[in-house]
Amino acid sequence: MRYLTAAAFACLAGAAAAQQTDITIGMQLEPPHLDPTSAAAAAIDEVVYANVYEGLTRFGPDGSVLPGLAESWEIADDGLSYSFTLREGVTFHDGAALTADDVVFSLDRARAEESTNAQKALFDAIDEVTAVDDLIVEITLKQPNGALLFNLAWGDAVIIDESDVDTLTTSPVGTGPFMFSDWVEGDRVELVRYPDYWGEPVALEAATFKFISDPTAAFAAMMAGDIDAFPVYPAPENLAQFEADPRFTVLVGSTEGETILAMNNGLAPFDDVKVREAVAHAIDRQAVIDGAMFGYGTPIGTHFAPHNPAYVDLTDLSNHDPEKARTLLAEAGYPDGFTTTLKLPPPSYARRGGEIIASQLRAVGIQTEITNLEWAQWLEEVFRGKDFGLTIVSHTEPMDIGIYARPDYYFQYDDPAFRAMNTQLNEIVDPSERNEVLKAMQERIAENYVNGYLFQLAKTGVADARIEGLWQNSPTQANDLTGVRWTE
Repeated sequence: MRYLTAAAFACLAGAAAAQQTDITIGMQLEPPHLDPTSAAAAAIDEVVYANVYEGLTRFGPDGSVLPGLAESWEIADDGLSYSFTLREGVTFHDGAALTADDVVFSLDRARAEESTNAQKALFDAIDEVTAVDDLIVEITLKQPNGALLFNLAWGDAVIIDESDVDTLTTSPVGTGPFMFSDWVEGDRVELVRYPDYWGEPVALEAATFKFISDPTAAFAAMMAGDIDAFPVYPAPENLAQFEADPRFTVLVGSTEGETILAMNNGLAPFDDVKVREAVAHAIDRQAVIDGAMFGYGTPIGTHFAPHNPAYVDLTDLSNHDPEKARTLLAEAGYPDGFTTTLKLPPPSYARRGGEIIASQLRAVGIQTEITNLEWAQWLEEVFRGKDFGLTIVSHTEPMDIGIYARPDYYFQYDDPAFRAMNTQLNEIVDPSERNEVLKAMQERIAENYVNGYLFQLAKTGVADARIEGLWQNSPTQANDLTGVRWTE
């Protein structure tokens, strides 16, 4: 039998006590590629946003817009031009220096006629992007757009080097604190700390994103310690077990996902505000949250994220009141109710929630013909074809209340007053003034009962209890590791 010397034992004990500097993050979906500027898949940003790629601005964990590659900016009095000063000493992971020319290339590429950028509309207001010198970029607008700084924080607006554009999908090169190391398709993406990062060095030396689609396998991997954190855990029914285990922390926060019972405002009887109000009062939000989401979700009364500073709690406008719903239906000419379609996409919040809502509507006289659709069918019939009465979907884009200013959008809300508010919002730069308009916009759609507002999709994550710095909320679809560290 071999015995360890005291010195050897001390070395082993010291190694065991050394603070961990790598992390393995679980994700349910694997990204199709790794270029956030040429696809809409959320899984891309969940790997690379703030970790590998950076933009002129960026989102903070509370949804605020913070400086990114631009350390400061000046806005012209007429709101038609923005002058950004870039940080000095920024390099791409291949060693090339960041200059204003890279910003010009990136934004011109994103807004070009042939652009494949999934959020090309973010750049519609831009007229010209000019490099004043190596570190100053001027963006000239066609008309004032107070959302420009917000738009530039999206993953779709990150800055890239023209020389790397052909390989970004498989070998991303950015300016972030982590650089790409490896991608084993079907299994994982590996990142390592970038030693020449311009900002505060991150605590982690390496990060692995592991893709596990099956909820049962995700549970097993967490329990075995193969995964250190699963920021968007796929099985909320397991969370109570994790909460009871001191090895884990359960992180419950908010996402940008406004989950709504959408009503086709362009189709009778939903073109009548009294009918829409009746539907809203027939819904018991908490019963939907409890039954479909195992209690995880924040009730909402309008299309806005509760974690946003401009949020207004308007749930009382559409409180659960079946008797009021029946009265409103009678006033609208439907004393015996009516029958409509309820078309449901695949997510469990829609399928589970749809059965519960159908029962609630039935209780006030509204019969629903439920059809379960695959995503492609839902996009074709509901989103593009507008062939529906009711549907349930979660809108996950950041602060997307502007969709209510688009009469041709799938729920077909046509309101000149709201469109005027949206135009006014785009002309305002001051954050406090913008918040006031945003509050009025929330109130307008709530008072018009455009849709049935259900809940903000919860972010339910599980992590090793020794990890700190993970985002509790998701103001954008990202697993930002810049502030993550092990506490022991």
